[in-house]
Formats: sequence, structure tokens, C-alpha cells
Amino acid sequence: MTHSAEHRQQLIGAGAVPVLVELLSEDDPELQYYATTALSNIAVDDSGRQLLWDTQPGLIDALIRFVDASTIKVQCQAILTLRNLASDDQYQLQIVAHGGLDSLLPLLQSAYDPLIISAAACLRNLSIHPDNEQPILHSGILPCLVDLLTQSGNEEVQCHVISALRNLVANNDADKTPFAEAGLFDHMKAVLLSPDASDSVVSEMVAALNVFVLDDSLAPYILDGGFLELLIPLTRSPQVELQYNACVTISGLAGKAGEAADRLVQVWDRPDGGLQSYLASFLAVDEGMDPVLRSIALWTVTQLLESNSPDLVNLVTSHPSIIKNIDKIASIGSLSDSELRNSAYTTDSLVGQRMSRAFDDAYGVDPENPDENEDDIYNRMINLAQDVISLVHNQDVWRH
Repeated sequence: MTHSAEHRQQLIGAGAVPVLVELLSEDDPELQYYATTALSNIAVDDSGRQLLWDTQPGLIDALIRFVDASTIKVQCQAILTLRNLASDDQYQLQIVAHGGLDSLLPLLQSAYDPLIISAAACLRNLSIHPDNEQPILHSGILPCLVDLLTQSGNEEVQCHVISALRNLVANNDADKTPFAEAGLFDHMKAVLLSPDASDSVVSEMVAALNVFVLDDSLAPYILDGGFLELLIPLTRSPQVELQYNACVTISGLAGKAGEAADRLVQVWDRPDGGLQSYLASFLAVDEGMDPVLRSIALWTVTQLLESNSPDLVNLVTSHPSIIKNIDKIASIGSLSDSELRNSAYTTDSLVGQRMSRAFDDAYGVDPENPDENEDDIYNRMINLAQDVISLVHNQDVWRH
């Protein structure tokens, strides 16, 4: 009955929750399983989780006991219930405070995929809360998570694990070198190079790189690890989200060009035509292109021109079409007079996507209020192009 939202509300209204929680104390594994399953389904809803929080203070301890000592079937269901409860901040903190991490670690090392999947999914939710980052890192789970990226051939496990790692990196500004020292980037590269990696796993990996590159302590590992060579071909992916994250990550790496210009020079024309081919195709005004993706390419060019690297500046400004097409974009003018506006749109699926922290700061974008209309995005694209042309003119003045 608890699979239906309507039935869940009826059971709650009939006072079933205290009865289900009381059944957790029974010794019968079947009763434990069905009671836990029902509670897991009730925890799917916001109102259900709040009711459990308000009326069942001992629930977390009971579930953790099942994780530590019960049948595999009950263990899996108990962890899934903890995962659902961990959709809320208060439960994320309570599960960790009550020893949930110590119970999850052995399950992540299990040989039974359903247990690993359940534990990884739970940890993914726990990792959302910033205050859980240090307890998770101090629990000894980090090396286990990193190893699971390559040790597990299960797509669900890999997706949950890389998402948890992304959350842990994004949560605060503490030193992130322990992630690199645990071999994170070696394992990520191995997965991205694997012909068996699924599209969803690759997409999660690149989305994580998009976050990792923002951290000054991790960006050098990405630059020096050969990830640019893997990202450039992905800018042509038919998967919009994967394409977007690849482009944004490259843009983030371009922002580090002042310290690693040689790495960007090395990939200027390879692989698959290299960085210059990606930029030229995204900036070609006679090609249909989402304005968000085109703006990312413009921002990447801006980063390269501001790198103070003579080699990079020369490669960009001497390219046969990059600056020429940016000049055309910059000259489009008002929306009503533009003949090129329609060619800038192929999809609205990227409207509202965040580009990067540096871009947000430079152009006054509020990441907490990403709802922009197409005209705002289109005008920002033109402003970006005009800024690039100004930079080019300044470079010309500087050279002369």
C-alpha cells in the first residue's frame, strides 16, 4: 500500500506509523523487512519525513542496528530508508551523529552489489550537508569511495560514488589534496578511458570535473592528468548535459592558463582538431548554436586572452576564424535588428544553467536566481563578444 502517495497518507492518517516503528523491535526478519519497507516509502514524502522526525526520535538508532546485524534483505531496506530520510538536513546530521558512517563503511566493501548500491546511495545524500564533510573524510571512507570508481562495474554504484565525491569537494573551502592523494584522478581517468563506461557514468564524471576544476588545489591534477584531451572530443557529444559540462570544465581550465599555458598550447590542435576546432565551431555565426554554449566558448577565449601567455594570445588572435566570428557576434546589435538571432538557438534546454564562479562574478550573475529569459542570455552573449574584441584591441596596442 505504501507505494501509492494516496495510500501513504491514508496509513499515516490511520495512525500506522507508531505501529510500524514498534514492529522494528520484533525478532522476525519478515516483519522487520516489511515494516522497514513501509517506513522507507513513507520517507519518500516531505510530510512523511517531517512526521517521522517529530514523532519517532528512536527511528535512526533502530535502522542503524538493522544495518549492523540483520539479514541482507533487511540491511538493504534499512539503508534505503536511511537514504530517503537523508533527503532532509536534520536527518543527514543525525545519521552521521548516531554512528551511521561506521555502519556504511563495511557495506561499501561488500561483495554483494545491492548492499553496495544502497550504501553508496545513502552516502551520496549524507555528503550533501557541509557539516558532514569532515566526519566522512575522517571515517576512512574516502579511499573506499575512490577505489569503487574502478573496482565496481556497477553503473549505479559509480554514479552514486562520484556524486558523493563531488558533494564533498563542493561543500567547503578546506584543503582538498587528500582527494587527489587517494588517487581520485587516476581512477576517474581510467573510467573515462574505458570503452565499457556507460554514458550516464561519463556524464557524472565530467559534471564532477566541472566542480573539481574550481578548486585551486585540484585544478593542477586535472591539467597535468591529461583530462583536456578527454574533454575536447566530448564538446561534440549529442548529450546536451555532457556537452555542456565538458565545455564548462574546459573554460575552468582555461582560467588557469596563467599557470599552465603550455598544457593548453599542447591541445590547441589535437585531439580531434583540438581546442581551436571546438572554439571555431561554437563561434561560427552561420551555424545553429545554443547561446549558452556559445557564451561558454566566448568566456573560454576571454580566459585565454587574459592568460598573459604570448603563445596562447598569438594562437587565438592569429586563428583564421575565431576572432573574425566573435567580431560578427559583437556587431549584431539590438535584437530587433539581428538577422543572426535565430541561428543562435537550437534548444532552450541550457537556459538557466550556471557557467562558472568566475563568470558569475565577472557578469553579475546570481547563482541563487538563475531564471533568465532568452533575451538576457542572448544579450550577455553579445556583451561577452564585445569584451573579447576589446581585449584583442588592447593586445594589439600592447604589442605595438
